[in-house]
Amino acid sequence: MTLRIGILGAARIAPAALIKPAAALPSVSVTAVAARSHDRAQAFATRHNIPGVFTGYEELLADPEIDAVYNPLPNGLHGHWTRAALSAGKHVLCEKPFTANADEAREIADLAAASDRVVMEAFHYRYHPLALRVEEIVASGELGTLQHVETAVCFPLPKFSDIRYDYDLAGGATMDAGCYAVHMARLFGGETPSVVSATAKLQSPSVDRAMTAELAYPSGHTGRLTCSMWSSSVLKISASVTGSRGSIRVLNPLMPQMYHRFTVRTDGTRRTEKFPRRPTYEYQLAAFAEATLKETPPKTSAADAIKTMTVIDEIYRAAGLPLRKPT
Repeated sequence: MTLRIGILGAARIAPAALIKPAAALPSVSVTAVAARSHDRAQAFATRHNIPGVFTGYEELLADPEIDAVYNPLPNGLHGHWTRAALSAGKHVLCEKPFTANADEAREIADLAAASDRVVMEAFHYRYHPLALRVEEIVASGELGTLQHVETAVCFPLPKFSDIRYDYDLAGGATMDAGCYAVHMARLFGGETPSVVSATAKLQSPSVDRAMTAELAYPSGHTGRLTCSMWSSSVLKISASVTGSRGSIRVLNPLMPQMYHRFTVRTDGTRRTEKFPRRPTYEYQLAAFAEATLKETPPKTSAADAIKTMTVIDEIYRAAGLPLRKPT
């Protein structure tokens, strides 16, 4: 009962997101890596003690000794290689954002539903006890009737040659930082909102370096999200939920193992809560293993990804920017 995972690409995120968490989980083994360059794949494998090395992603997918793949490729390639992995009979842990746009997400979700394979989007924060606690408090009614939700994911990326600014690879702040802000707005708001308006700051004519969006929820509460890879909001990772009886304020809901502050105010009282320092990526990988080995449905399924990508598409439309396209 060991899940054998291969990595598509020698990506910088792979050690933190997969290799280190796998070392802490007996049910998971990272057995191979593929890259377009054999030398790069070999160097990565040697550095991280990975036994299998493949030149080309197709070779890795054809290996019957691999049960699942981790897909950390550029945004615009997520859909193509998730399709290919499903066709090869592999489970898929796909980095966020799930696809280039909502139409592609629907296509992948249909393929996943028609198979017996697990396809899970890598929103690692979603599996941490902090995120589960926000969800629990909101659902309990402790805050009263929800009134307003705010989420922000801003960090500096001044290297404008980075692929995350490349429109042809489905880049943009809303795709990278913003997909977290969108997902948190959905989770902490208890519903998937619609987009009322959006304003972008541009790095190039089609690529946003920052975005703000005003949201409306079906139950009547409002929302606002902010994201950036380069703006005056240099570093801001936070979420807040306000209701008729109180509020939650969270500093760093994405990687609370590094540092977090969680404050609840209701009916004139204030309390703080603390959460484990176990990495979010360990919780995520454990959930992926549970989904594949024990058939426990993942919280970030392909069907869930459609809702996130739909909001992202609405933000781009509202900001007057073109939707991202598959590469």
